[in-house]
Amino acid sequence: MRAAEPRKTVWSGRYLAVRTEGRWEFVSRVRGIGAAAILALDGDHVILVEQYRVPLGANCLELPAGLVGDETQGEAVEAAATRELEEETGYRAARIENLGRFCSSPGMTSETFTLLSATGLEKLCEGGGDAAEAITVHRVALEDIAGFVEAKRAEGCVIDVRILALLGAGLV
Repeated sequence: MRAAEPRKTVWSGRYLAVRTEGRWEFVSRVRGIGAAAILALDGDHVILVEQYRVPLGANCLELPAGLVGDETQGEAVEAAATRELEEETGYRAARIENLGRFCSSPGMTSETFTLLSATGLEKLCEGGGDAAEAITVHRVALEDIAGFVEAKRAEGCVIDVRILALLGAGLV
């Protein structure tokens, strides 16, 4: 392990900061904000969301996810996952299990996310996110996931790396 050089903040906004450490340039979340991604399983189906992502300039197929602690400092990751799952998908889970902390682009961002499984789902409403979001909810049979992902890709949808968990053998 190398000795850390001083970390400098180049720019900071409401949610993100651009930082440098030696020759490294990267992005970090600010104010202790984290992220939760939810693997929502409804029997032999998985709940996915699709939404337009400005940085990509395209729709993205994703696991339901959201920020932890962006509105309530010290928010528990399980509480944020419960809130985000209901807001984005309209489902409430009877059980939420923490599957661990992961990263998706460690060379560009210090952001990590906690992956949680949600089971015992009950459909409460249509979901779709808050007023600023236009989320499409997909309930996909696990046996059809590869074909569904390929069809979405053919439509021009970008596929979030976390979807790989659904395509890998023995992960669901």
